[in-house]
Amino acid sequence: MRMGNLLGVIELAGIPESASVAREFVRQKLGAGHPALDDVTLLVSEAVTNSVVHSDSRNGGKVRLAIADCHDLIHVDVVDAGGDTVPHVRGDLYAEGGRGLMLVETLSHRWDVYEDAGGRTLWFQVRYTRPLK
Repeated sequence: MRMGNLLGVIELAGIPESASVAREFVRQKLGAGHPALDDVTLLVSEAVTNSVVHSDSRNGGKVRLAIADCHDLIHVDVVDAGGDTVPHVRGDLYAEGGRGLMLVETLSHRWDVYEDAGGRTLWFQVRYTRPLK
């Protein structure tokens, strides 16, 4: 990964309301005029929702969100307790759920999921162009 400026880390409760806390955290860290704000906010919301609904962090466990600005891309890590299933993209556009990772795949430059003893990390990167001064 490119070296970047760590904008912040927040620990969230594994409850559905944490998605809105995560969105506000992104807005505060990136600022209203950031060119990647909308995409990063949407993808963070989807990733945190995935963690609090599908991972062992649900029901009040912990989810950690980290965001860094790497000059021409935003790098985000969403870390949860893992679970029995591995997150994957579902191809059904008309299903009631399961479109979150499809959005991550579509809007991000790169993304992946990995697991270790500390839990599971969904990470993604969103490219952007800095405005000319």
